[in-house]
Amino acid sequence: MLQTIILALVTLLLLEKNVVLPVTAFSAEGNKGNNGVTPDGSTAKKYRPDYVSRSTATPDASALFADGSELRKDRLEKALMGLGVDPVTLTESDEFRGSAALRAYSSFVIPKSQGALAIAESPQRASVIANNIAFYVREQKSHEEDWLRNHDRSLQEVLGARQPLTLVLDNVRSAHNVGNILRAAEAARIAEVILCGITPGPPNPKVLKTALGAAEYVPYAHFGSTLEAVQNLKSHGYTVLGVETTSKSKPMWKIDMPQPLALVFGNEIVGVHADVLAACDDLVCIPTHGIKNSLNVATCASILLWEALRKWDELDGES
Repeated sequence: MLQTIILALVTLLLLEKNVVLPVTAFSAEGNKGNNGVTPDGSTAKKYRPDYVSRSTATPDASALFADGSELRKDRLEKALMGLGVDPVTLTESDEFRGSAALRAYSSFVIPKSQGALAIAESPQRASVIANNIAFYVREQKSHEEDWLRNHDRSLQEVLGARQPLTLVLDNVRSAHNVGNILRAAEAARIAEVILCGITPGPPNPKVLKTALGAAEYVPYAHFGSTLEAVQNLKSHGYTVLGVETTSKSKPMWKIDMPQPLALVFGNEIVGVHADVLAACDDLVCIPTHGIKNSLNVATCASILLWEALRKWDELDGES
């Protein structure tokens, strides 16, 4: 009885808004009993065969916020063409049916609320949405191409020995730099990252955000003293190179990088502590040719990581 009253009220409300529904809109699905069985004993269909997603279908010109839709459409399509995206292909091709790109397009042309309409009418909004759509299109096409590898490998693909290389961070201040270094360390599949002094590490949210999921796959340890960490590595047979711009530093392509190797990187402002440099086996630098005499510590770490791997790869090729 209650369901009948509710159905009647809904029908009246829809009629007041001049919305006409097909007979199949209210199927036996609403009156089914347990296990999807209707009162007459038949099995109700879970979905209508003619169902079309409202968010990805062609925008309905009779929708509540359809006023001005043609102008919004023209603004958006002009912005899309400026980015090299064909609006006709986007809206009519089966390739983009149900896609995030088409949902973004439809939501801009026919907003779903008064607030969304107000935002869509702002002068720069079409450009913003067009850039989002262009990214979605590019993302979708990249997933369709087997030869592109812009997705992470599975754990099974990277099982095996780690590179005999350890990074030592001497009071690196920035959590963002540490996150970037952890990401590079994971990509190079090195043995360990040692965080010393005030260097932040997981679970610092800024470190984790910048590492983009890499932190959990990188072995790391913390030492209160960088000097203690260096001495410990040397006692285990590591060659320790301090990365610093000094009069004694050797360019990275002119220095030996034996295995196992440890690279020490310093604070963004004051660099590696002098006592730690004195304890290193040698000093290495990345030569610069501009006014600045050094690079960002995370950039520097990435360069030297792959320089070590390059040297080792060449040695493997010669043996």
